[in-house]
Amino acid sequence: MELGAIIGLVLLFGVGFATWSFVEYGIHGLLSHRFDTFVSPLHWMHHREPRAVFTAPLAWIPVTSLAYGFLAFAIGPVAGLALILGLLLGFARYEYFHWRIHFREPRTARERMLRSHHLAHHFRDPNAYCGVTTRIWDRVFRTLPSSWEEDYAHVADRPRIEGPSNLRLIWNPRFAVERMRTARRGGG
Repeated sequence: MELGAIIGLVLLFGVGFATWSFVEYGIHGLLSHRFDTFVSPLHWMHHREPRAVFTAPLAWIPVTSLAYGFLAFAIGPVAGLALILGLLLGFARYEYFHWRIHFREPRTARERMLRSHHLAHHFRDPNAYCGVTTRIWDRVFRTLPSSWEEDYAHVADRPRIEGPSNLRLIWNPRFAVERMRTARRGGG
């Protein structure tokens, strides 16, 4: 493979990774809150049970496969794979960071700020603060209220969640299917 082609694939990977925060905002802000979609019940389950922080593979593998199929057709299989892998790394970073927000103490001022941002979403205004790994899209789409400093102060000292997350459970397809059924019924 030529150096130019390798650089192009690395750039596509980087574009995928950088694009994740926008996709994250779209899934969380639009598909989970603004509109009532197939994502909404699963997300509201997380609001009712914050320890359910991880997304079951039963939900993200089919979506990823469809997106890859589209990209492979549109830009070619290798380029599509580079883009999808960048998005998946962004998704993995989001999953890890979301877990840290709920289960660990912040290590930096930025983590502390983003933790307050996400907890303000949970405990102050579920229709605002839709970014998890960044506040950029909340600023762009005006879902960062003018009361953000007050809201952050209100949630800053909330304790982290003790005990296990749902990570071990999400790999069991029966558990994942049952969770989706429960979510659709509105249960916790």
